[in-house]
Amino acid sequence: MGLFNKQIHINLALQGGGAHGAFTWGVLDRLLEEDRIEIGWVSGTSAGAVNAVALADGLAEGGPEAARAKLGAIWHRVHKAGVPDLMRLNPFLYSLSRLPAVAQMASLLSPYEFNPLGFDPMRRLLNENLDFQRLRARSPVELLISATDVATGQARHFRRTELTVESVLASTCLPTLHHAVEIDGRAYWDGGFSANPDLVTVAGESPVDDTLIVQINPTTIGALPTGVREISDHANTLTFNAPFLRDIEIIETARKTRRTAWISGRGPMARLARHRFHLIEAGRYTSVLKPDSKALPDWGLLTYLHSAGRSEAGKWIERHLMDVGRRSSVDFQKRYLQLGTCELPAETKPEQHSVGGDGGQDEASPLRRRA
Repeated sequence: MGLFNKQIHINLALQGGGAHGAFTWGVLDRLLEEDRIEIGWVSGTSAGAVNAVALADGLAEGGPEAARAKLGAIWHRVHKAGVPDLMRLNPFLYSLSRLPAVAQMASLLSPYEFNPLGFDPMRRLLNENLDFQRLRARSPVELLISATDVATGQARHFRRTELTVESVLASTCLPTLHHAVEIDGRAYWDGGFSANPDLVTVAGESPVDDTLIVQINPTTIGALPTGVREISDHANTLTFNAPFLRDIEIIETARKTRRTAWISGRGPMARLARHRFHLIEAGRYTSVLKPDSKALPDWGLLTYLHSAGRSEAGKWIERHLMDVGRRSSVDFQKRYLQLGTCELPAETKPEQHSVGGDGGQDEASPLRRRA
């Protein structure tokens, strides 16, 4: 951490979310412009893991500007991949890639059936753009990349000194698209099933006492899902939000326990209770996007979310950067742990959702044109 002589130290916790992780790219792009900020630990899952290793390798290669360039290169390559891996593997499915029938066909086949050789273009993308040996040896930030042990369902956190391309592939391994990733005789799936991202380990072990969470997925919805695709999507969202909310409950429990004065001022629980958290969230942007947009990284989507991430990071810097080292700027109890509401459908025709509004796009947006 001493590589750059900066004033404000903060950890990062980067959530997964497929192509929606371009929002995090934008956040990091803006944070790296701030000479006042020095990054401590970075916890990342799935797309958050990809952003984390690109950030770390760029910093190891040449500092903040190299990290910005590395992140940009990674997301340009994601765009050039063009279509989900399932479509790349089968020309027939590619020809149907814009049809709703594809989602149904994919659900009837396992990746061991439609992709028996285990082809994964993400491996090539990572190997061609990142130097894992340099990252392990010279990264000025500590890394915590999470994957899920298939046998136990428990999180496996890969640290900087042990990171390989397999570690990142394990963190991004959706079992409906990819073979499980085997490391040291254990099989792993996407880290979002068990840590999205890990907050407890970072808060309990990092020497830096503040963590900025970049949240991609909304934790509440405005209307009851009734269609097949809407129900499936929301069920997946609940599954991948559950570890995040569990960590927040653990942190809040540690804080309540500390206030009752029957834990000492030392140890992991005490550190957890004292840790300060901050938040940049993408929900106002991602909640209005179609569910399949996570797997369709067209350039209009990626640049829109990158711009949104930069904008939200700029607002956070202006409003809350000086809270770092002093106080938390997000209230977990109010934001996450109070009972939310799910509005039942009205008798009249429901209001149409758009990508506009105070947090969205203008009429010329490519996303609006595609809707």
